[in-house]
Amino acid sequence: MHLRTASLTAALLAFTTGSAFAADRNVDIVNNTGQTMIHFYASNTGTNSWEEDILGHDKLASGDTQPIDINDGTGACKFDFKAVFADGSSSVRQNVDVCSISSFTYH
Repeated sequence: MHLRTASLTAALLAFTTGSAFAADRNVDIVNNTGQTMIHFYASNTGTNSWEEDILGHDKLASGDTQPIDINDGTGACKFDFKAVFADGSSSVRQNVDVCSISSFTYH
């Protein structure tokens, strides 16, 4: 009986530690636009609205990098990014695979 329980536990661990769950979602956001980034949003592509502003009260000056853990707890890897800049412009990038990149640069 104990061997069966151990086998089931091992199978569950293998399933939950698969690529979707164990994937690293830490992404360095690099601002090379010449403008200060004042807001940054990363929303699961399965949602229809932007989540909270990840930068909060912080700003990301041009030439700077901000490490961000882009993980909404769903196991998703595909996210849409939206950056808003001090001049009022914005840039949206869709379907960014945060499980396969370590940095994302705005130009």
